Amino acid sequence: MKAFVVVPTFNEHENIGRLIREVLDLGVEGLSVLVVDDNSPDGTHEIVRRMAKADPRVHLLHRTKRRGRGSAGIEGFKYAMAQGAEVIIEMDADFSHHPKYIPILLEEVRRCDVVLGSRFVKGGKDMDRGLYRQICTRLAGIYVRSILKIGIRDVSSGYRCFRSRVLEALDLDDMISTGPSIVLEVLYKVYLRGFSIREVPIVFVDRRQGKTKLDYITLLETLVMVLRLRQMKRKNLI
Repeated sequence: MKAFVVVPTFNEHENIGRLIREVLDLGVEGLSVLVVDDNSPDGTHEIVRRMAKADPRVHLLHRTKRRGRGSAGIEGFKYAMAQGAEVIIEMDADFSHHPKYIPILLEEVRRCDVVLGSRFVKGGKDMDRGLYRQICTRLAGIYVRSILKIGIRDVSSGYRCFRSRVLEALDLDDMISTGPSIVLEVLYKVYLRGFSIREVPIVFVDRRQGKTKLDYITLLETLVMVLRLRQMKRKNLI
């Protein structure tokens, strides 16, 4: 099974080399890594370019203008599908999503369409983040599920595994999210189309190196996106 791991990055030079090595060291046949970098000033893309020259399983999309997390993920999906990927995994570069779960995601997706690495099912954990941030995350999840009527525990999980046919069924050029809320938008549109979604437990560990890209403005943007998606659903626009 040909699979791509898509990793959007901005200023991840402290993590990206080790992440790529750990993904490839899993020894999963047919697995490649694609880094979509928004012209990181810290040289993230330079590290990936050197690795790509040495190993054909490593791919780089170097975007010379930073255009945001939303379009980075979409471009990564398109690239992977153009390379013939049957399965696409999306994950963060900071080791909050540990590569050790990749074989589990790939095994589970054989029995469904989409697999989420979930903090909020039995066996999952959300670790090393302050109590206030954890409470905000859980309250946001309750808000999303109540507004969108979506039966997923970890609606904001960015660690996902898709069969390519799922992404092909979406109009990727019609996504309205430009930032991290793309995670929710894609999940909701997949959910509305009736694809089977499973959650598997992961331990989410807050980043140890580098600075987080998430803040309370990002959280507010996501909450507003929930209302936009509900309105679009009512108007039969999605």
